Amino acid sequence: MREKEKKDKNTKVSAYIHIPFCEHICYYCDFNKVFLEGQPVDEYIERLLQEIKLTKELYPSDATETIYVGGGTPTSLSEKQLDRLLSGVRELLPFDDKNEFTVEANPGDLTRGKLQVMKNYGVNRLSMGVQTFDNQLLKKIGRKHTAEDVYDTMRFLEAENFENVSIDLIYALPGQTLENFRDTLRRAIALDLPHYSLYSLILENKTMFMNWVRKGRLTLPNEDEQADMFDETIHAMAQGGWHQYEISNFAKAGKESQHNLVYWNNEHYYGFGAGASGYLGHTRYRNHGPIQHYLKPLREGNLPVLEKESLTLANQMEEEMFLGLRKRSGVSKKHFTEKFHQDFDTIYGSVVSELSEKGLLIDNGDTLVLSERGLFVGNTVFEEFLLNK
Repeated sequence: MREKEKKDKNTKVSAYIHIPFCEHICYYCDFNKVFLEGQPVDEYIERLLQEIKLTKELYPSDATETIYVGGGTPTSLSEKQLDRLLSGVRELLPFDDKNEFTVEANPGDLTRGKLQVMKNYGVNRLSMGVQTFDNQLLKKIGRKHTAEDVYDTMRFLEAENFENVSIDLIYALPGQTLENFRDTLRRAIALDLPHYSLYSLILENKTMFMNWVRKGRLTLPNEDEQADMFDETIHAMAQGGWHQYEISNFAKAGKESQHNLVYWNNEHYYGFGAGASGYLGHTRYRNHGPIQHYLKPLREGNLPVLEKESLTLANQMEEEMFLGLRKRSGVSKKHFTEKFHQDFDTIYGSVVSELSEKGLLIDNGDTLVLSERGLFVGNTVFEEFLLNK
């Protein structure tokens, strides 16, 4: 009976799969990653598939809603390694080919052969790390591709009739001017892709960029310049027909990232691979990050989980709010009440009134959305929904 209850709770789960290998480490990146050379890549793939099998035995699911292979750089794998990974994933995770199956790719790493492997196993969406079209800036931030590599990749994707492509851009880069950013935005929009993600540079501890800023070797655009870049993005995207469905994400109608919506809708997902995080039942968990620390428990037949957090009802409600408010469709009070069996206004009524008066939140009766002003100070708004401040 208990197994059946578990199964019922996890009938719809998505999967994030982490490939931590990179051929080059970017100066701003703090994701879990290692240089590819000399790493036990083949064993990593086998152990990752073992982790999927062990996890599915504990937390079975009838269907996998979305699959997302991220990194690191999944396209740093060879064709043979990619084939082994994806064949194993399709064998272990029940998946409807109509659903979204994304792989992250880097311009320059992706080849026609690797694309063919992906297509063979039902990959139907690519997310490309472009960051900027300025070659000098690309070099400055430690990227190894050039703008021409991006165009070359787009040409062969078009030749292969692979159209569902998203690109990531980063703004507020060192020495980047508004004019420079406009040029990148213009070039990105000219590609006429179905989806764009744009993020401001965040300085993370233990990155080369953070060290350089502390030593005064790096100057970043100020807050006003960052806000101008964000504002330019919103208007240029709207003008071109891409709607902003989440703070940092823009899509043509029907091309929103279904996997990322799993996160923002506060739904369940497996996290497979070194350093990956997952959310099953009421538990969030995170795997060991360093490769050998990840492999060791799997060699002994155990899951590589480093830590687990069982979310209280208050935690779940907080997450529903600050994840949901990232979406431009906002949070539904009715859905909140049905999901948590708690009256929304009793819990958050005063917070909503206060934020609405400040012009940071718009209350449409049932739905709550960030105002235009609230978009620029999202984290400040989200903090107000913490129940134990």
